[in-house]
Amino acid sequence: MTLKYKKTTLRVGDWVEVRSRAEILRTLDQNGRLDGMPFMPEMFAFCGRRLRVYKRAHKTCDTVFPVRGRRVQQAVHLDTRCDGSAHGGCQAGCLIFWKEAWLKPVGKNSFQDATPRRAASLDGNGVAAPSGGCSEFSVWDRTRTVLADGGEPSYVCQATQLPYATMDLAWWDIRQYVEDYSSGNVGLWSLVCGGIYFLYYWLTRAGIGVGRPMRWFYDTFYPLWAGAPFPRRRGVIPYGERTPGRSLNLQPGELVRIKPYKEILSTLDTSNRNRGLYFDAEEVPYCGGTYRVQKRVTKIINERTGKMLEMKTPSVILDSVICKSRYSECRLFCPRSIYALWREIWLDRVGPDLAETPAPAEEQVSTSH
Repeated sequence: MTLKYKKTTLRVGDWVEVRSRAEILRTLDQNGRLDGMPFMPEMFAFCGRRLRVYKRAHKTCDTVFPVRGRRVQQAVHLDTRCDGSAHGGCQAGCLIFWKEAWLKPVGKNSFQDATPRRAASLDGNGVAAPSGGCSEFSVWDRTRTVLADGGEPSYVCQATQLPYATMDLAWWDIRQYVEDYSSGNVGLWSLVCGGIYFLYYWLTRAGIGVGRPMRWFYDTFYPLWAGAPFPRRRGVIPYGERTPGRSLNLQPGELVRIKPYKEILSTLDTSNRNRGLYFDAEEVPYCGGTYRVQKRVTKIINERTGKMLEMKTPSVILDSVICKSRYSECRLFCPRSIYALWREIWLDRVGPDLAETPAPAEEQVSTSH
């Protein structure tokens, strides 16, 4: 499918109202999608609510195929995340894409009316099925496919369908960075810092003998610009060898301190994984900080296959700790704000010490950042 790109006019901070169920259903095809983007059942809960634009979703990162940047047409992110209730209880907490057709702009002073409103009435059967649109039943029905042999279902969501709801976006297309700034997604200083970092990073990989001293300079002087250590280093454990584990049994609400980057590297193999979980460069700026546990994560949907991944070694999500795409090749300043997953061996509890439990056996879980 070929999409013609149309830019949204909404900016960060604008108020919008999510349209009623009936209005949204009229915009969807028979598969519950608009321009290839699924409207997920979890989104019905926001119908009638007035919310502020968190980011303009004019671009995103595709984690289904080899990670790459993609252009999105006429969409924004509100401060809304998927709770996984219609997708097997997936705990990834993905930021939801909202097409402009599903929203109504409202006045800037509408903050006084930011409470939920009653959604539009449904038909006599309790299912809204406007003429020429999609039924609410179909929206629910399209969330997964079940094999004839009764095997595990494959889930369908916005994350799994991103390649088919977006268009090619080259990293060198300067228009995306202009829109990053004009939309309010990214400040001017952040844009400048991003450009300087990538120039520096490419020089360290140029093969001209300056990589090691440049990384030393970066690690020595990064406190001068309130930055983070050089974020592209490899773990020290040989690939294929078992990586260490630790179980703190952390629970939502507890405070933890993220270990220094150097200590975390000692728990990673040379592919930068600990028990299958990748430690991404985007997590480095959070090292040394103190954050509150939002939730434990034991299962997430594999975006490439649609299958549910059950984690032998639970991870945790920390409040406000997200990917800001500051160091990500080909997808700089992606606004998708994916939650980072943290192994408990990378964390220290802040507060009373509790007994640790033995870590389970090695596993291979691959998550996207």
